[in-house]
Amino acid sequence: MDEQQGIRYAEALYPPDRQLRQALESIRLRGMPEISVSPGYGRLLTLLVKMTGARAVLEIGALGGYSGICLARGLPEGGGLLSLELREDYAALARENLAAAGYADCTEVRVGDALASLDALAAEDRRFDFFFIDADKVHAPDYLERALALSRPGAVIVGDNAFYHGKAFTPENSGPGAAGIRLFNERMATDPRLESTLLPAYDGMTIARVKD
Repeated sequence: MDEQQGIRYAEALYPPDRQLRQALESIRLRGMPEISVSPGYGRLLTLLVKMTGARAVLEIGALGGYSGICLARGLPEGGGLLSLELREDYAALARENLAAAGYADCTEVRVGDALASLDALAAEDRRFDFFFIDADKVHAPDYLERALALSRPGAVIVGDNAFYHGKAFTPENSGPGAAGIRLFNERMATDPRLESTLLPAYDGMTIARVKD
């Protein structure tokens, strides 16, 4: 079976999602990169947050708020999402889209270098139940290590773009992004602190649980 055919079949099963379509349209109209998480994996994020009962969710890479909406949809009452974003203009749109979807009260978008923000969270002694890593791939291994330091036992760590548009498994792609995502994938697969899997649909997604 052709993989793209299977993806088209799967997506056709679900009705249009007005909130997420509006978020994607706002990203397009602002001329931002159209690299939000795929719809199928967006639904998976919602399910994972719900099924794990995560109350404190940390997202590294907010872009325009599409994945933030998916994550916030899974939060229980009293739960919260903190999204880290490098650019203020991206963060502003993420806040707009989260508010339009009804999640202004349970979400925060913090602007700045992600590694510095993660170190600040560690200094604040913050801990999280769920992490979604979807920022630059060069620093993906560093984000993983910071996430482990901020995680509670049993926390879930999810990384998007495991295939990096084919660059992860194409040897001639030796740039820093490809090298970063390869190392990230390897650590997700072999770090003794984690149990994990890699889903090979769309652009690949890694999912790990921090051992108790």
